[in-house]
Amino acid sequence: MKEKYMKEALKQAQKAYDLGEVPVGAVIVKDGKIIGRGYNSKEKNYDTTKHAEIIAIQKASKKMKSWRLNNCEMYVTLEPCSMCAGAIIQARIKKVYIGAMDYKTGACGSVLNLFDDFKFNHYVENENGILKNECENILKKFFKE
Repeated sequence: MKEKYMKEALKQAQKAYDLGEVPVGAVIVKDGKIIGRGYNSKEKNYDTTKHAEIIAIQKASKKMKSWRLNNCEMYVTLEPCSMCAGAIIQARIKKVYIGAMDYKTGACGSVLNLFDDFKFNHYVENENGILKNECENILKKFFKE
């Protein structure tokens, strides 16, 4: 199941890639159904906050009619940054599945770990390395071009 949803996140990353955006995609799942999708669109929207995770959270929150995304899981192709990790905590997402780690700005285990190293009012489980090669490859291809 994890691979199935990460493949959906990769489809979102491909949309970003096709638009010339850094290819990161995210989906949010509740009870086996995708309730939010997002891909990076910072360049297109001239907006630093238009990360895949933020967009997916916004869409899922709208669908749920709540900012609380309890019992939801996120699948994201690249390790979230500190802004996105903070939003994930604030949204009360239960677990995050990460494809590739981000050794420059990652905030879920590589540079720092907002999920484990600090005490917040909500704990987010996380698992890394889901379809790692596929998630790394789309990024490598993008930056080579």
